[in-house]
Amino acid sequence: MQSRAIVCPLWLVRLFPFIRWWYKVDRQSVRHDLIAGIVGAFVVLPQGVAFAAIAGMPPEYGLYAGMVPAIVAALWGSSWHLVSGPTTAASIVLFSTLSNLAEPGSVEYVRLALTLTFMVGIIQLVMGLAKLGTLVNFISHSVVIGFTAGAAILIAVNQLKHFFGISVPSGAHFYEIILEIVARIDQVNFYILAVGIVTLVTGLLIRRYMRKIPYMIVAIIVGSMAAIILDAIYGHNITGIVTVGALPASLPPLSAPDFTLSTIKELAPATLAATLFALVEAVSIARSLAIKSGQHIDGNQEFVGQGLSNIAGSFFSGYVATGSFNRSGVNYEAGAKTPLAAVFAGGLLVIIVLFVAPYASYLPNATMAAILFLVAWGLIDFHHIKRILKHSHTESTILLTTFFGTLFLELEFAILLGVILSLVLYLHRTSRPKIYARVPDPRLPRRKFNTDATLPECPQLKLVRIDGSLFFGAISHVRETLVTFEQQNPGQKNLLLLAQGINFVDLAGAEFLENEAERRRETGGRLFLYRVKEGVSQTLRKDEAINTIGEENIFYGKEEALSTIVNKHLDKSICAQCNKRIFLECEYLPKPQN
Repeated sequence: MQSRAIVCPLWLVRLFPFIRWWYKVDRQSVRHDLIAGIVGAFVVLPQGVAFAAIAGMPPEYGLYAGMVPAIVAALWGSSWHLVSGPTTAASIVLFSTLSNLAEPGSVEYVRLALTLTFMVGIIQLVMGLAKLGTLVNFISHSVVIGFTAGAAILIAVNQLKHFFGISVPSGAHFYEIILEIVARIDQVNFYILAVGIVTLVTGLLIRRYMRKIPYMIVAIIVGSMAAIILDAIYGHNITGIVTVGALPASLPPLSAPDFTLSTIKELAPATLAATLFALVEAVSIARSLAIKSGQHIDGNQEFVGQGLSNIAGSFFSGYVATGSFNRSGVNYEAGAKTPLAAVFAGGLLVIIVLFVAPYASYLPNATMAAILFLVAWGLIDFHHIKRILKHSHTESTILLTTFFGTLFLELEFAILLGVILSLVLYLHRTSRPKIYARVPDPRLPRRKFNTDATLPECPQLKLVRIDGSLFFGAISHVRETLVTFEQQNPGQKNLLLLAQGINFVDLAGAEFLENEAERRRETGGRLFLYRVKEGVSQTLRKDEAINTIGEENIFYGKEEALSTIVNKHLDKSICAQCNKRIFLECEYLPKPQN
């Protein structure tokens, strides 16, 4: 496959990033992508209408948001499986932002929604071009796993009302939905439940025993046929089977955001929040699916793709689009191989809306609920959850916090909570670098340094290794540890700092080393540095800390360091009374007198 890769100038690849994965497209991948695209196009039909209602937009705008934006995001993004379009959370954010400014569903409301979408796209694009995609690196693996599992449960719980045929108030939290279902369990519509069970069982059996067959399409067809048969036998008035219903058959009309300064100022406060949320949601979904597929996500390119998709959507009657957990999960589970699947889904949606939308009246909501149950189950990464919970208390805390935050808080807050907790724990770890007392080990070749409390130490020289960055947040911990060492052995006025484990030193770290060198010089000792890395050495020279520490006190060879320190800086009278002979260099000193 690699031999088919297209060699192009870098500027062309940046302008048309889909060139990077075009070599993966072949007859077999197109087949898989087409099947996934067909499934995705059908899935977005009921969702688009529902999301538009949540957002306070006319129903057709939910479908329009799944057309052009999905295609643009797929071609200019970096994820193989991410599908962009309308989502529940983005719709809620839009409604909460604009409902106080205009009447939902009105012309003015739509105008504001299109303008907000354009502004969100511009900020996303600028962030991508400014290489701010590295912000994605702060979304840890545990955050992604926890968020994905929580979102999967939310997807499933939100479909329970359609699966059982029970009426549940819209906008309820997941636990409220469960309580409503339990309280109204006697109202279960067994005809609707039968359709859902038939769809679910069909999907499970096809996926288990006939892997080459697109189980989702087969399950949708079988579920729809089951509903038609039940209606034919008992009558629709008896079964009460609810379907998606006929959808408007029209292409997305051209639209224009409002670029007046007053409108931009009015929407500016909400734009940044909507932008950050949309980016975090999209990239989190892309990351979670990339973990499953073994793909690397380019955060900067994903920002660009999302930005261009919203800019394009604002001119084609689409409101704020971002990555969809439902449709991205369906896309992955349906066997998509390249972003062409999302392109097919967006393009086929146009055809479906024009020619097939009226037939959506035969597609039961219970069937769609069963399909989303299968998708939700596939999104939960049980293997990694078990591994994280078993091996790391810190990562377990992050995972569980994000998971329960996803269930009980708004999605954007859940992600941010996980990211913030990850940063706090990371800063806690980096602010406490590992500090080891080292001694020459006579049992090892050339008396290599070792950490062994049973071995004797030199009474005048302390050897300490620091593994970690010496920055402002770590200085307090390092200082306290060195003071503790001094209290344990007051005679060790000289300190040899084994610096090969120090990767970074900031201004505060350089100042700390200066102060330590001065303090030890005042007490009759010295600070020595051994195996300082080039980057750290450059910082010390740039900040002129090297002048205080002393160039002569920095060594790059073990023999040179110990020979210089033992022969020039240790008190020979104390050495004469010592029979430990810690260093090889001690063999040349006067023997202790009996």
